[in-house]
Amino acid sequence: MRRDRRRLPVSAALLTACVLALLPGAPAHAESNGGVRIMPLGDSITDGFNVPGGYRINLWQRMAAAGRTVDFVGSGFNGPAALGDHDHEGHSGWRIDQLDANIVNWMRAYAPRTVLLHIGTNDVGQNYDLPNAPARLSALIDRIRLLGPQTEIFVAQVTPRSNPTEEARSQTFNAAVPGIVAQKGPRVHLVDMHSPLTLADLADGLHPNQAGYDKMAATWWTALQSVPGSLSHVGVPPVGSAVLLSNPLSNRCVDDSGTGTAGPGSQVHLWDCHGAANQRWTRTAAGELRIYGDRCLDVNGNGTADGTKIQVWPCNGTAAQRFTVNADGTIVGAGSGKCVDARSSGTANGTIIHLWTCNGTNAQRWFAR
Repeated sequence: MRRDRRRLPVSAALLTACVLALLPGAPAHAESNGGVRIMPLGDSITDGFNVPGGYRINLWQRMAAAGRTVDFVGSGFNGPAALGDHDHEGHSGWRIDQLDANIVNWMRAYAPRTVLLHIGTNDVGQNYDLPNAPARLSALIDRIRLLGPQTEIFVAQVTPRSNPTEEARSQTFNAAVPGIVAQKGPRVHLVDMHSPLTLADLADGLHPNQAGYDKMAATWWTALQSVPGSLSHVGVPPVGSAVLLSNPLSNRCVDDSGTGTAGPGSQVHLWDCHGAANQRWTRTAAGELRIYGDRCLDVNGNGTADGTKIQVWPCNGTAAQRFTVNADGTIVGAGSGKCVDARSSGTANGTIIHLWTCNGTNAQRWFAR
């Protein structure tokens, strides 16, 4: 399918470049105003076939009118000037399995706070192994949750279509979606995107016209408003809830090099975010950052010198294992008053994470996914 690749005017492009210079770790092509990262994810209906920008235009306008600062994220880019942020992850003609094959890289690159997922239209249209389409959707949601434990995921039932055979398939697929969503926990939300639209809202029997896209925008907006956290940054990680901690210089995560199998004292370092147990940290009311349930982030010997090793050690309640996690992303050791730091502002896999005098650089910022 065709895609609109119109560019921003030069002045807007220069402004975007200036903003990006202030946002280390943001993909180089992306627009960003520093707002809450929302990933529109799907196929040509997310891309905006027939109406470049699709539902994203009206949704952006609704959020701006409500005073919300939002950063749409993704590797795609299209839409008119009325759309304040043109980034998205909509891929014309793609099925669930094709999104699933790429979602890990997208989640690593963009770390969205919220995902708006509308997919399955092409599984239906291609009659592609439809009995297993719900299982493919379930697996895709699980992969998003793995890379974004704090991500709010809104899963839409697909929009109607005029072809009676395909519409019957769509309704069968849609009927399975609520049961899938119900299994995925409190951060996965069902959105009925089928009943708000009628055949009069379709431009070609499949893709919405402007009125249909506007109805989609209104439906997404209502869903987002029902989950206030979906439009807010995660500042300090919530107590008792596992998070990945990523550094904005690299978008890589705090990782236990011992992978849970080494003895006490395994070094923590940067590594590609993958969401396995050796990257899942849980803040406790005591100020610990626990991993595997019974081990903690630990300053070796409760040291205070710059460069002191930060490691994984059995939890013991000492000051070496108490940290203050601040809204600006800094993690400060209770025993030293110094910060958890990526050595020499490194970005490569294996970069050592150690203790260092707090200096306000992005090497010392760790944001919850």
